[in-house]
Amino acid sequence: MARLGKKPVEIQEGVKVSQKDGKLVFEGSRGRLEQEIFPNLEVSVEGSRVAVKNLISSEDRKLYRKTEALQGLLRRLILNRIKGVKEGFEKILEIHGVGYKGEVKGKKLILSIGFSIPVEIDIPQGVEVEIVKNTIVFVRGIDKQLTGNYAAVIRAACPPEPYKGKGIRYRGEYVRHKAGKTGAGAVQ
Repeated sequence: MARLGKKPVEIQEGVKVSQKDGKLVFEGSRGRLEQEIFPNLEVSVEGSRVAVKNLISSEDRKLYRKTEALQGLLRRLILNRIKGVKEGFEKILEIHGVGYKGEVKGKKLILSIGFSIPVEIDIPQGVEVEIVKNTIVFVRGIDKQLTGNYAAVIRAACPPEPYKGKGIRYRGEYVRHKAGKTGAGAVQ
């Protein structure tokens, strides 16, 4: 049933893919990444294509379906690695709130987001953080998972709240606002 997992992946120009010690190695203009090959799967690099093949026969249905799912996953991870070493990935976050801001000092991201002390978040190796106008945070990296996880850590420091909309959100994220309490009609 896994039709996409069987489809070969085209290697973009400027990206070199090689196989070494049960791992795939991707090298491009932005850097170098590795991807482990899952058990019961075979990967062949031929010219400008990478093909993933399931080694389990379809008679063993339970194991075949598991490796079929891993086949599709491995294909997607290969696509992400190729795009990462060629172009890279980027997540954009916006800081909303009066007096809320961020800055980068060395290998730390320092956020002033309404707490009594600033929140310091270490920047992992392989991720670049740039802040524009103190309120727009660009998170860039070649590893999609690492870049997305770090952006989620930043957002989790102060997620947007539904009453005033203050907090950290992804660019383009819609925050549904709730009506606050009203003072009219209070009994004295």
